[in-house]
Amino acid sequence: METVSLTEAFDSFDETWSPRLAGELNGQAVKLAKADGEFVWHQHEAADELFLVNAGRLRIEFRDEADAVLEAGEFTIVPRGTEHRPVAEPEAEILLFEPSETRNTGDVETDETVSDLERID
Repeated sequence: METVSLTEAFDSFDETWSPRLAGELNGQAVKLAKADGEFVWHQHEAADELFLVNAGRLRIEFRDEADAVLEAGEFTIVPRGTEHRPVAEPEAEILLFEPSETRNTGDVETDETVSDLERID
C-alpha cells in the first residue's frame, strides 16, 4: 500500500493551475494543484468535483449563487453542470477528487487545459 505525504507531494512542484495525479480509486482521481489568482469559468457536465484546501484560501465563484470561501482544512463539492471559477488569493494548495477523465477546465479549452496528468511519485 502506498502512503502519500501531502507536504512532500505539494513540495514536488511549483506550477499553478496544473493538477498532478496523486492517486486513483474506483474510477476517481485524487489530484493535487497549486492555485494562484483566477482560473477560468467552466463546468463539468457529467461530474461532481470536490475541492479541499490543504493550505491557503480558495474562493469558488458561482454565476447563480453566493461564493464558497474555503480555508485550510475545509472542502466543498461543486455539483455537476454548475458553472464555477476558482480564485486563490493568496496562493492555495488544493486537493481535487473527481472522476479520472475529468479535465481541469471542464467544457472550456484554454492554455491552462491539462489533458495528460503528471503523476506524483
